[in-house]
Amino acid sequence: MPYSYCEHVSDIGIRAEGPDLKSAFNEGVSAMLNVMFDTSTIGEGEVREILAEAPEIETLFVEVLNEVLSIQGLDELAFKRIETFEIERTAGGFRYSGIAFGEKFDRTRHGVRTEVKGATYSGLKYNHGANGTHALECVLDV
Repeated sequence: MPYSYCEHVSDIGIRAEGPDLKSAFNEGVSAMLNVMFDTSTIGEGEVREILAEAPEIETLFVEVLNEVLSIQGLDELAFKRIETFEIERTAGGFRYSGIAFGEKFDRTRHGVRTEVKGATYSGLKYNHGANGTHALECVLDV
């Protein structure tokens, strides 16, 4: 499985892995969305742009997770997944661009699980392994 959950006292830790950084980001968002919903119940009729910037890869991961949560809440959506287009180095750090797929939230249809209030800097890690695998970790405030 490309993502997993980590032990934490009161919140939920996530770990996302991928053969490249884009895949790791996609898996990290999938991990968070699957904490919130049974994503198999969500369609992909609504698309939203996801943009974020941060000084480091690991902080960019948290910014992307929180941007997904923010747009989902403001537009009253349930997201199923994201597709990362680009993670690029800038003069000030890194810039992310991608899109999220989902649909209008419907409590009667979407398998609601746990509310995620936000992604935190707690337990934040990024590792680019010798085998080329990228791994990101953080704790979700639930």
